[in-house]
Amino acid sequence: MAASTHTVTNQAPPLVGYDVFAADRALVEAVERHLDPQLLDEARDELTTLGRTTGSAQVQEWGVLANENPPKLRTHDRYGNRIDEVEFHPSWHRLLGKGVSAGLTAAWSRPGGHLRRAAGFIVWTQAEAGHGCPLSMTHAAVPALRTDPALAAEWEPRLTSTVYDQGLRPAARKAGVLFGMGMTEKQGGSDVRANTTEARPLAEDGTYALTGHKWFCSAPMSDGFLVLAQAPGGLTCFLVPRVLEDGTRNVFRVQRLKDKLGNRSNASSEVEFDGTWGRRVGDEGRGVRTIIEMVSATRLDCVLGAASLMRQAVAQAVHHSAHREAFGGKLIDKPLMRNVLADLALESEAATTLAMRLAAAYDDGGEEERAFLRLAVPAAKYWVTKRCTPVAVEALECLGGNGYVEESGMPRLLRESPLNSIWEGAGNVQALDLLRALQREPQALNAFLREVGLARGADHRLDGAIKNLLAELADLDGIEARARRLVERIALVLQGSLLVRYAPPEVADAFCASRLGGDWGSAFGTLPHSLDLATVVERARPVS
Repeated sequence: MAASTHTVTNQAPPLVGYDVFAADRALVEAVERHLDPQLLDEARDELTTLGRTTGSAQVQEWGVLANENPPKLRTHDRYGNRIDEVEFHPSWHRLLGKGVSAGLTAAWSRPGGHLRRAAGFIVWTQAEAGHGCPLSMTHAAVPALRTDPALAAEWEPRLTSTVYDQGLRPAARKAGVLFGMGMTEKQGGSDVRANTTEARPLAEDGTYALTGHKWFCSAPMSDGFLVLAQAPGGLTCFLVPRVLEDGTRNVFRVQRLKDKLGNRSNASSEVEFDGTWGRRVGDEGRGVRTIIEMVSATRLDCVLGAASLMRQAVAQAVHHSAHREAFGGKLIDKPLMRNVLADLALESEAATTLAMRLAAAYDDGGEEERAFLRLAVPAAKYWVTKRCTPVAVEALECLGGNGYVEESGMPRLLRESPLNSIWEGAGNVQALDLLRALQREPQALNAFLREVGLARGADHRLDGAIKNLLAELADLDGIEARARRLVERIALVLQGSLLVRYAPPEVADAFCASRLGGDWGSAFGTLPHSLDLATVVERARPVS
């Protein structure tokens, strides 16, 4: 029997046993808005099942165990043979297997696949973000491989399979495969053209022997990898299988696993190639152009990952505040806390709404939408991922000391929060990429302006922001030094236009007043007090 001094009161219950999808009104509405009506019933059923699974106590425990038991590298077996294997906790395999079976690598093979996958990715990675890396890389490898029809015909059915077939075996003997990527080298970082890995042609046409070091190689237990190396004709893309067709293991020496800030359940590695067999993808000297479609798809996944993390952080903060009492009432009813929660909810909804609009553009595939994506993806990757960390910090603070302890799950979200801003090109890379699009692809700017123009006249603050953005775009003096400011404004205008068109008036009004109208402080919780903040907070409450 517990002592009377240990009686526990005034604590929020765990946020568990709920439908993560149905509780996210902004996400549900985005799916209904963008998906073909004929696909809606099927998609709702899939996402509801996934949402309930994600919110279950069992899956949340899988996420905790995968995070607390990070992968281990085994370079040799007991006899001294080099094996280069990474061992994962069983919970990791359960999470990854469920993600594959839920179609998170199958977007390219079904109608409305990108939108459905994006919604599923936002839902499922709220259980544990670390296993999202192999899901993302496998999904994103498809467009790069399509530059070689023969390779695509061989590998695409395996990549888009909904079967998680664990273990290293020849790909032809597996019901489904996973892919990773290796571009980054010590001396180059984001400047991949500085790569020094060499590719020497072999007798068989299109095959090469690769020698070099990759400082950052994702998901080393995958079945294949897209890597960049210097062939005689210049920087080239290659497919490197882990196991060759005859069953022997390719030379793929995992030197070490990265000891990372967050993303602990995921194995990121340094690898050595020493006569490693590879198959050329695309033409020699066209490596960056070949792999750029993979990079674009993974950048969208960074936006999705950030939106997922923000949603979970906000859900935890609102849930806690709805149950915790202080100063004579529920925290959620206190005007100042309500302001903080509403501000966080705006950031989360704007991120989700933008992410899903990008996914819908991928499904459309038309020339106008491709031009729109060329500007919108780097803008979203820059801005949404950068907003993730301050949201995680403020949401953690809403839980006070409870949020600072590991059991709350908030520290794990905080450690994960900077990741998506860094991976697949950090902030400056995105800003410079957007500048290149502005300078070289005028159709991209035209598509963006047509998109935001759909909301013109609906809110004077949005109209003013569009006008100011056009003035800034007309002034090219010192444009590189101003690139971050420009990309931020492009992203905010795009988010504002989407919310004005699609969100409830209370949400759009609060976003435009603060993010576009300038009636906002330098920290969360500084929204104009005259806004309908209670409605904004209630919309974000995770009750389904």
